[in-house]
Amino acid sequence: MPLKDTQSEADTRQLPIDRVGIKDLRYPIQVRDKGGSTQSTIATVQLTVDLPHHFKGTHMSRFIEVLASHGKILHVDTIRAILHQLTHRLESDCAHVDFEFPFFLEKFAPVTKAPGLMDYTVRFHATVKKGTLDFIVTVIVPLTTLCPCSKAISARGAHNQRGLATLAIRSKKPMWIEDMIRLVEDSASSELYSQLKRPDEKAVTERAYDNPVFVEDLVRNIAERCRQDSNVTWFRTEAENFESIHNHNAYALIEKPDGP
Repeated sequence: MPLKDTQSEADTRQLPIDRVGIKDLRYPIQVRDKGGSTQSTIATVQLTVDLPHHFKGTHMSRFIEVLASHGKILHVDTIRAILHQLTHRLESDCAHVDFEFPFFLEKFAPVTKAPGLMDYTVRFHATVKKGTLDFIVTVIVPLTTLCPCSKAISARGAHNQRGLATLAIRSKKPMWIEDMIRLVEDSASSELYSQLKRPDEKAVTERAYDNPVFVEDLVRNIAERCRQDSNVTWFRTEAENFESIHNHNAYALIEKPDGP
């Protein structure tokens, strides 16, 4: 006997659902880097669709089937195809995919050139709605900030701390992850490194001291660089400083709407 399909039964509450699906699925993916290589990493995946009011539920297994149809390792180039398959398989007008993954860059210490790997968090958020694709790339970058006020009023030194800056963009053509990271790091007091010898540590701390920025300066620096890039059509940047002498964090955000 055929099994009962409860999800496909009618619902009479007249309430559509904006997003329904699966989240926190770990899946191997491959991402191209600016140097022409392919980086293999592990993404945390969320797949959702809209659910019309007359359906009781969605078919969760079909989300996995769509992913599995693209092989054991996903490529970023397949995101559009995944979205279109989701709308078709689940009879929806709108589908969303979110991939969050660590992205690694080899960086060399500023003086000794000692090599080390830095990891950054990257997110891809893509939506297809009635055939139209929207794609947002986000990078989360650890960095150093040094307080301008502390430098101005202190006889010796100035307080500094690590922080996180987040940059999300829409663009006319794809922007390399490495270029987004560089844009953010150039906006801070100093970038971070995984390996520093004593000459490198001296150079980094002096660089930060010579380039103090408030959390407000940081988001404005990032926003100004984005505003000068004609390829960027929308951006949102956030910064959070893990304050070293306060019992709280400092936070700022700037968002530029779509359009000129």
